[in-house]
Amino acid sequence: MTSSISDVAYADPAMSNASSSPDQPPRPPDEAPGRTGARRASAALRRGLGEAARWSAAAGSGLAAAAGDARTEPLFAHAPKRWMRVLPYVIALGFTATLIPVTTQVLSNDYGVGGGLAGAIGVAQAAPLLLAVSRPLAAWCIMIVADVLGTIPLFQGDAHHPSPWTPMVVVGYLALCIALALRESRRTLIGVWLVTVVASIGVGSFRDSTSQDTGVLLIVLSGGVLLLGALLRERGEAQRRLVEQETISEAERTRRTLLEERARIARELHDVVAHHMSVITVQADSAPYRLPDLPGEVREEFASIAAGARQSLTEMRRLLAVLRSEEAQGDLTPQPGLAQLQQLAEATRRGGVPTELSYPELALVRQLADVSPAVDLSAYRIVQEALANVVRHAPGARAQVSIGLEEDALLVIVVNGPAPGPLSPLESTGTGHGLVGMGERVRLVGGTLDVGPLPGGGFRVAARLPLTAPDSPTV
Repeated sequence: MTSSISDVAYADPAMSNASSSPDQPPRPPDEAPGRTGARRASAALRRGLGEAARWSAAAGSGLAAAAGDARTEPLFAHAPKRWMRVLPYVIALGFTATLIPVTTQVLSNDYGVGGGLAGAIGVAQAAPLLLAVSRPLAAWCIMIVADVLGTIPLFQGDAHHPSPWTPMVVVGYLALCIALALRESRRTLIGVWLVTVVASIGVGSFRDSTSQDTGVLLIVLSGGVLLLGALLRERGEAQRRLVEQETISEAERTRRTLLEERARIARELHDVVAHHMSVITVQADSAPYRLPDLPGEVREEFASIAAGARQSLTEMRRLLAVLRSEEAQGDLTPQPGLAQLQQLAEATRRGGVPTELSYPELALVRQLADVSPAVDLSAYRIVQEALANVVRHAPGARAQVSIGLEEDALLVIVVNGPAPGPLSPLESTGTGHGLVGMGERVRLVGGTLDVGPLPGGGFRVAARLPLTAPDSPTV
């Protein structure tokens, strides 16, 4: 509902032009001097309504031109439910169908206005409410002129009745003010209220002093309705902007989390690369001493390799200094791997989570020593993140870690049973920073990851990692 209020516009030139009446009917010939006051008022009202229609059409066209691409969507056009979108039409039709006969009867019985003229005034003052659903400002232009001209016959009736506005005018005008407040800007609403004040004071100066003054009543009530409606609309727009900002913030938070995980993985892998570069440098420098019979060209080639490796190592250290956080600047601990899984399982048991670790057969253990450093590190971090999630989000649940081999791939499976207590959002939905890191590490080595809740309760993390990491990560 809020989005429909904020997406609407002021006026539409096509509909404003459509509201103008056809050519003004010719003035009837003068009658005898004894023509009644009601007929004179009727003629004046017809002329006034013609001018009002042309004036409102011109005003609507001017507003549409000022607004540029004016849209005329009905109130609540983007409401989620159909009955909300239909509600403005029902309300407007209800007010119109009620006010027209009531106005006609009251003007005829209480104010002594002729039946035909009373009906015309009722239609002119109530029918614009139907237009207010999509073009409240254009409807107001018609209604304010019809209300002002409709006061002319009232001055000739009983002076003790409400004047200058009839109760029906007050009710219809307040209903229109609600539509204006839900659609128009604050500046427009102030202008509408000022016109209402001027019109009430202007026509009120012609009323009889013994009549009941309704001018002040309309000024106060219309101002209150416009103010309250504007506050409600602005509050709805503020809530909509807040929801949009929260959505943007959540997207930015997710993106930042992903970048942090990638930076962490990059720091760890750069440590591995720096170690290999150091080994290359040492081997190239020591080659002439280990192989004394090398030709001179080969010695120069090894020296060039050593120099290039040292230069690359220097640049690598500079890059690591940029990637490392302030907390990790002094951390020189070697990166862990599958060999440290037993220690990780013991630490998890001390954290209150019963953990079982299952290794492959002894004959396959040697193959685990041949995996690439990236796969070795990724497997360890996946198990670490999975166990950390169990500790944080399913305390007390039993966890089982299985490491296996399948053809040319390493299988890492972490399964935990149902938690004794209630599950957290991470455990029930499978989202969180730990799973983001797992996905990035698996993507880095070209593997696959399968995570999700188990039918009987609990959670499963299964990763399939190639024994040899690809030359370039999967993007």
